[in-house]
Amino acid sequence: MKLNEYFNKMKGSTRGSPPRVSNQEIWWSWIGAFLGISAVAWLDHFYFEGSDLSLMVGSLGASSVLIYGAIRSPLAQPRNLLGGHFLAAVIGVTCWKLLHQYPWLAEAMAVATSIAVMHATKTLHPPAAATALIAVAGSPAIHHAGYLYVLVPATISPLVLLLVALLVNNIPTSRRYPEIWF
Repeated sequence: MKLNEYFNKMKGSTRGSPPRVSNQEIWWSWIGAFLGISAVAWLDHFYFEGSDLSLMVGSLGASSVLIYGAIRSPLAQPRNLLGGHFLAAVIGVTCWKLLHQYPWLAEAMAVATSIAVMHATKTLHPPAAATALIAVAGSPAIHHAGYLYVLVPATISPLVLLLVALLVNNIPTSRRYPEIWF
């Protein structure tokens, strides 16, 4: 079968690509992510620059996809966003403290345990597994922060993103966030 025949066959199939969202949805997702990450970066610049602490962590980018781009997803709800990052950070720091002499084991344990605990507590938020991994595989500054990492950045930063999401996601009448709180 030639490639164009395959794609023509797939057009009528349910296995095609997901539906495209509206331009308005794209715009509001962009605005939310821009303002949310800007707010975290601004706070980081003015309150933490020059210190070993930082509000900016890579997992916030993935959280932004969910809370600004997939706002109806159960994984994007406040309980999942805040609880997932908090629990995963505690687990990540604990794994580092207990297993730092075996980094590969600490990394695997942090991610796997975070997923299990998030499932058990109904706080599953995929980006939070990265928060756990960063606690283990991160810089010496992150390791030095210890359990302070749970507060800065793992709790404060998602809280800032949530505040922006509450504002931005409820401006258009076509969007409502959150679907559920806790």
